[in-house]
Amino acid sequence: MQPTFVLVHGAFANSFSFAPLQAELGLLGHRSVAVDLPGHGFQATFTRAYQTPQDPEGLATAPGSIKGVTLADNAAHLIGILERAKRNGPVVLVSHSRGGITATAAANARPDLIDRIVYVSAWCPVRLDVGDYYAEPEMAGVDPAAFASALAANPADLGLLRVNFRTANPDALTAFKTAFFADGTDEQFLTFLNTFQPDENLDAGTSTDRAQAATWGRIPKTYIRLADDASLPLALQDRLIREGDELTPDNPYDVRTLAGSHLKWLADPAPAARTLSELRID
Repeated sequence: MQPTFVLVHGAFANSFSFAPLQAELGLLGHRSVAVDLPGHGFQATFTRAYQTPQDPEGLATAPGSIKGVTLADNAAHLIGILERAKRNGPVVLVSHSRGGITATAAANARPDLIDRIVYVSAWCPVRLDVGDYYAEPEMAGVDPAAFASALAANPADLGLLRVNFRTANPDALTAFKTAFFADGTDEQFLTFLNTFQPDENLDAGTSTDRAQAATWGRIPKTYIRLADDASLPLALQDRLIREGDELTPDNPYDVRTLAGSHLKWLADPAPAARTLSELRID
């Protein structure tokens, strides 16, 4: 039976970013479902203060629907989708970037719903919590402070992360492009930036949400490395692969590599679609 690919987006993203990939998968004869995690997609908050001309004070104080959303909420939502998809046959769970945290939590809880789990330059914490990896040598070249000028509010005050992706600040735009889409044209970069939503939740999980050998560890797994990713560097991707293999040495990652930045595979999805279509489903 043909599998259903369930696609989980990263931070500040939504199901919309998977449209080109879904088109390619469809043309190869595959079903796919792009997930909107709670507070994303049409559940996201886009205030009038975010429009032009922007109202910085309003943007800094307007409440956001994603406030209070937890990793457990994300995992529960994803599990509900996996349950429905599984009724139609095998399921391949594909996550990108921060979406890997949710995919891992769901796999810890319900490995029976997943026939293969795929991480595309995605977080799969094993030995450390996600935030702690930022202090490790593999992330030395990533400067979270580079985005500080685009923060629209104090996260502690709003109870969420709010980033002004519609900023005209040239330093912020350069930092975004360098981190996410250095190999895209300026037009492609701005197009992608305009699919982002300003708000993201604060819960990136704790030690209990790391990959668990007894559950997550029994699912066949693939890691698709993005060779030119500057926001989740190749050295960190390789460390996550290595730690996952050490956790489950009898079930190592099937490792693939695509050229390109953090977002290139979504804007030019044909190679990724071919790679996904080649995966073995037992």
